[in-house]
Amino acid sequence: MFTPNYKITPLITNYLMDIEASRQAVSSLPVTLTLLNSLRESARLTSTHYSTQIEGNRLTQEQVEDVIKGSSFPNRKRDESEVKNYYQALAYVDTLIENNKAEITEKDIQTIHGLVMDGRQKPTKYRDGQNVIRDSASGGIVYMPPEASDMASLMKQLVKWINQQMQQAELPAPIIAGIAHYQFATIHPYYDGNGRTARLLTNLILHKAGYGLKGIYSLEEYYARDLPNYYDALTVGPSHNYYMGRVEADISNWVSYFCHGMADAFASVRIKTEEAAKQGSTSDHSALLRELDQRQKLVLNLFKESRYISTGQVADLFKLHKRSALNICNSWVEDEFIKVEGTSKKLRKYELAGKWQVLVS
Repeated sequence: MFTPNYKITPLITNYLMDIEASRQAVSSLPVTLTLLNSLRESARLTSTHYSTQIEGNRLTQEQVEDVIKGSSFPNRKRDESEVKNYYQALAYVDTLIENNKAEITEKDIQTIHGLVMDGRQKPTKYRDGQNVIRDSASGGIVYMPPEASDMASLMKQLVKWINQQMQQAELPAPIIAGIAHYQFATIHPYYDGNGRTARLLTNLILHKAGYGLKGIYSLEEYYARDLPNYYDALTVGPSHNYYMGRVEADISNWVSYFCHGMADAFASVRIKTEEAAKQGSTSDHSALLRELDQRQKLVLNLFKESRYISTGQVADLFKLHKRSALNICNSWVEDEFIKVEGTSKKLRKYELAGKWQVLVS
């Protein structure tokens, strides 16, 4: 049975408190659906850029966005495929979140990997041979993962641990996600694509545990800003061999590193959404519009053309008899939606009440 070795230090506790404070702040912000969708798309593109950049992708942030929109660049076919595949994998993770299944399955993870590598929503089998991670400069062995014959057992244990921890809800969600990221990367169940799959698995766990932050954060940027630190944090134990100390190693430093990254990413989102909410509050009036019925919303178009409107215009707009239109206008006056201009009953005019002027300005 998989039993991670770590301690929740005072520093980790502080990071967890920062994460929770940002999570609560963002969840309470009055972010409109339009703004939320924009922030989500920005986060997807950021995650796609940095997660593929970690693996050596050469496309810039702007080029990644262009590729997703259909553009192409000379001699960048492989980079473009990686970007498109990762973006598709993010979309698949969104469907897993929306389906609200109780548990994460090995098939989910294998399908994520299939999308990452081939762009196909098809589960991929774990590696059937040994692979070795070497230093690109010296060629020396950096890490020797467990043998292929142990893949099925190790992955089954990891997935079982993740689901148990999420059901019990005794561990903070960031701790569960961080340990899952580490253990997946350590098991290294595939010849390639392990890092990208681990980062997507992390996102899935956080979303399912209520730490999705509305889908507008990106942990990948934190890793990419200092890759040596990312790899150093993942490298623990007295040996590069999984069976010679790595499996029992104390991963407290990694957990601390991971929680620091979450706190950093969540704080960044908090600042961004607070600024966006302030800017949006000056131009977004969806809450005000929800207070109006359908006829009131339609009559706003008349006020956009003229400061004053007449009973006749209301009658023409809704194909009503003037008496019926007058009754509607009288009720709107009582509700303080409009106010009467002047004293003439025969040529009565109406002006939009002050509260609603912003809707036609």
